[in-house]
Amino acid sequence: MCWDNAVAESFFASLKNEMYYRRSFPTRARARFAVAEYIEVFYNRQRMHSTLGYRTPAQALADHRRDAQAA
Repeated sequence: MCWDNAVAESFFASLKNEMYYRRSFPTRARARFAVAEYIEVFYNRQRMHSTLGYRTPAQALADHRRDAQAA
C-alpha cells in the first residue's frame, strides 16, 4: 500500500520543520537530547494530532487505557 509509511513520514517532516531546521547543535549528543526532548515534551504531550481526533498522543493513550480497564 502507498500509505504504509504515511504516519512515519509525517512525524519526521514535523520533527524537521518544527525543531531540527530551527536550531543548530554543537555536538551530536546535544542533537540527540533535543530530539528526545521534542518527542517527549512537545510532540507527545502538547501537539494535537488530527489522526487522533485532535488530541495529543498522551491523551489518546490515557483514553485507551481507561477504556481497556472499563471493558
